[in-house]
Amino acid sequence: MGKERPLLAFILLLYSCRVASTTSNGFFYQDILNGNGNGEIYFNGVKLRIEAQPPSAFTMSGGNVTLPCRFWYEPPLSSPRRVRVKWAWLPVSGDSESDVLVAIGHRHRSFGSFKDRVYLQQGVPGDISLVITNVSLNDSGQYRCEVIDGLEDESAAVDLEIRGVVFPYQPHHGRYHMTFQAARRACEEQDAALATFEQLYKAWQEGLDWCNAGWLADGTVQYPITQPRSPCGGLGLAPGLRSYGARHKLMHRYDVFCFSSSIRGRVYYLQHPRKLNFTEAVQACIMDGAQIAKVGHLFAAWKFQGLDRCNAGWLADRSLRYPISDPRPNCGPQEPGVRSFGFPAPHHKYGVYCYSSR
Repeated sequence: MGKERPLLAFILLLYSCRVASTTSNGFFYQDILNGNGNGEIYFNGVKLRIEAQPPSAFTMSGGNVTLPCRFWYEPPLSSPRRVRVKWAWLPVSGDSESDVLVAIGHRHRSFGSFKDRVYLQQGVPGDISLVITNVSLNDSGQYRCEVIDGLEDESAAVDLEIRGVVFPYQPHHGRYHMTFQAARRACEEQDAALATFEQLYKAWQEGLDWCNAGWLADGTVQYPITQPRSPCGGLGLAPGLRSYGARHKLMHRYDVFCFSSSIRGRVYYLQHPRKLNFTEAVQACIMDGAQIAKVGHLFAAWKFQGLDRCNAGWLADRSLRYPISDPRPNCGPQEPGVRSFGFPAPHHKYGVYCYSSR
């Protein structure tokens, strides 16, 4: 009996530590908040329920979006309980899950790139929908809504898709020169992000056909073919996405597929009395109260604003392009798209596309 008492005391000490206050993500909370004061949680047959309906949401870059989530108890409780709410995010790039927001009552904390951009809707009891403001191209992925009530822990998931346009891109120094990180930077410099497999697949379904292999957000290298031909995998293969699989992000070099979403403001062809070299084109847009447009701007304006102009113009990366929504003679192929003339010498003279955020 004498030996059993120290052992019992040690067990009780461990148990008291278990039910004592803990800290998670900087939030102080106690397991005993909804208990009987002894660290014991009694639900008496009450079950915590949670759902996210609809299980997917869609938005454009720069906008706001609400990811639905609510919880309730079966049978209903006569008085509200204090719970801990957590939202986490699994990006489409395949990186590990990270915290978005943690809340207890009206106290909340946001994290990482979501800091000060997210909050809980809390319109009615049980509503813990997540509001994301100023959505970025990199916010797409799966979000997990979790409710913790003492020993009860339930979660639901909702997918966020950013609607946009995929475009192939290579820099001025030519084909297959970019490592994975260089490809990521190239997209960001054009107001875009690395495209995901799902985004490229959807673009292929909509008719994208491109024979150069490019990086995707998950580190794989692929390209979309709608018209099989010898230089693009061979005539014997069916249409689809050709894949090189995962490649070494530091050693291997390819082009890239970028993804751009809707833009705030407008892209326009500058009406100017004369043609401009690249330096003059940059200054002309500034003098017009704007800036020279980026490739992502032009693709987004063509896709979402119906921009149609049969005049080649400078863009910020020193490429020469023009957008066609209504194909016609003398304006390139008979399909809508953004036509490219590559990277002419900067002293050559053309028009220019400007971008204004107003």
